[in-house]
Amino acid sequence: MKYAVLALAAALALAGQTMKTQTIKTMSHLPDTGQTRHFAAGDDSEHPNRPLAYTVNGDGTVTDKVTGLLWQQADSGEMTWEHARDYCAALSLGGKSGWRLPSNQELFSILNHNNGKPAIDTNAFTRTEAEYWWSADRRADDASRIWSVNAGGGTGPHPKQETISAGGSKRYHARCVLASAATPVREHYTANGDGTVTDHRTGLIWQQAETAAMTWEEALQYAKRLSLAGHTDWRLPNIKELESLNDEALVRPSIPKTHFPGAQEDVYWTSTTLMNHPTRAWTVDFTFGIASYEEKTEKLLVRAVRGTP
Repeated sequence: MKYAVLALAAALALAGQTMKTQTIKTMSHLPDTGQTRHFAAGDDSEHPNRPLAYTVNGDGTVTDKVTGLLWQQADSGEMTWEHARDYCAALSLGGKSGWRLPSNQELFSILNHNNGKPAIDTNAFTRTEAEYWWSADRRADDASRIWSVNAGGGTGPHPKQETISAGGSKRYHARCVLASAATPVREHYTANGDGTVTDHRTGLIWQQAETAAMTWEEALQYAKRLSLAGHTDWRLPNIKELESLNDEALVRPSIPKTHFPGAQEDVYWTSTTLMNHPTRAWTVDFTFGIASYEEKTEKLLVRAVRGTP
């Protein structure tokens, strides 16, 4: 009995370590959204951060010069999630092995929200018929749903059976990644005791409290006028910045309440406009962390940010 208890304790400890490993973030910097078109005072275009920058290596790979990640230039074609995992694990490309399916946030980082479908840089990455790209992340409370980035610029957990090869009607592809140049970061938040939270991975400083619901233009102005913790350079975060707060290992809400105790299972504004429908802006719903969009006249929550990722 004693040894059975010890074995169970060891198994639980290992399970806990595995769960933590799933939340490791590899990117020390966030690339910009790429959005340059101006829609309103204080919007995404007024706050360019680290511009999207790639090197096409001529061997079927692309280096992201912001994150350090090495990407497969042309994706796999349509396949099931299980096949996608095996495909990446077996891939040998550019004289390198060790490829894998990217995490959801790694995959989201290469989107270009200045483009329509596909919302990627087609000068760097090969254009394909993909409607979605698989990530390695399952939804925390439902292993049958896989976090996937869509060609329109959003991300969310989708049923594995949606892809054609699993009997569905949509095209899910794999784009493999190699993270040899990236540095994993684990626990990375500090609540500063002044109404702000620092994310040590990205360098961004976040408003800790929630706001009342407001329209998109009201949200832009609210953040621009905010004075908090002795600083007045607050702004509405862009879609990549806000999505970086999402933890795919959490649900309801998908943001750590230890550091954001008022976090709600609700939708928050970003400063990024949906390019093909300028009356809409990108949002993150922190019930699960889904990146989608709403009409700018809707009243949604706000969490302001400052700093350069």
